[in-house]
Amino acid sequence: MQSGLYVALSSQISLDKRMTTIADNLANMNTVGFRATQLKFDEVMTNADGASVAYVTEGEEYVSTRNGGLTQTKNPLDFATKGDTWFSIETPSGAAITRDGRFSILDTGALVTLEGYPVLDAGGGPITLDPNAGPPDLSQDGTLYQNGRPVASLGLFEANVGPGFVRAGNSAIIPSQAPQPVVDRAGAGVVQGFVEQGNVNPIQEMTQLITVQRAFENVTQLMRDSETSMSDAIKALGGAG
Repeated sequence: MQSGLYVALSSQISLDKRMTTIADNLANMNTVGFRATQLKFDEVMTNADGASVAYVTEGEEYVSTRNGGLTQTKNPLDFATKGDTWFSIETPSGAAITRDGRFSILDTGALVTLEGYPVLDAGGGPITLDPNAGPPDLSQDGTLYQNGRPVASLGLFEANVGPGFVRAGNSAIIPSQAPQPVVDRAGAGVVQGFVEQGNVNPIQEMTQLITVQRAFENVTQLMRDSETSMSDAIKALGGAG
């Protein structure tokens, strides 16, 4: 019976973490470039009182790779990357990747995000443009032109955003493994005057939230019933003595 309580408790822990990720996804469904957090659960077997007992792990977080829809803004400093690639930016916590391509040019010529973080090229260096030459033109491979001359190139990176990643403000992510610059851009690319919306499916997330909440309540009731049965059994055995 004790094993049953431990199994139920492990289930509650995993369900609580899933509810937290769903709530965060729903809170960011309108965040530009946001990619939803998903969880992978594994079964852990152990031997208790001569019987095999299965527990569920707390779950490992990973980021959904499904692309969000593109919205046209006609702002020449708005960019969206196609395929499973990311822009790279420098944050106070270090280099991060993002799908949010809403940039601006400072008086110094630095290309920065809405938070003022420098946008990086493929070599990891900050991109600097001519602040007096107007907004840049973009080629599909990410090269930026001003007055018909190539002046910089937006860095495009590939990353496996698996367990251990850290959110870094807005929709940026610091992955556990260093992202790699995209060398062959045949299947990648950047479009100008567009932004990518978050890839959260609100109807699906709400449905999952209701399902997880009900499962959590059922497990809680099961634990209460188990505790009541154990208490009744102890009282009955005590009375029999």
